[in-house]
Amino acid sequence: MQGKRQRFQASFKAKVALAALKCDRTTSQLTAAFGVHATQISLWKKQLLEGALGVFAEGRKRADVDYEAREAELYQQIGRLQMELDWLKKKAATLD
Repeated sequence: MQGKRQRFQASFKAKVALAALKCDRTTSQLTAAFGVHATQISLWKKQLLEGALGVFAEGRKRADVDYEAREAELYQQIGRLQMELDWLKKKAATLD
């Protein structure tokens, strides 16, 4: 009979991975301190190292894409509102 699988929050994983990355304690000391298996600690450390490369490599590109998408959406909205305003002006002129 197996128990429930233990789930860790991202903040805890980051804390453990950073502690492993510092190399001031051995893996067995980290295992005792955090109550996590040594394999899990090494996996989180590896994920942190791989993820850190992505943060610095694509951080600027992702922000530019988000900005451009937002800008395009706003221009579409401005165009739509301008068309509605022109239509309302024509309707108001015909009612007079």
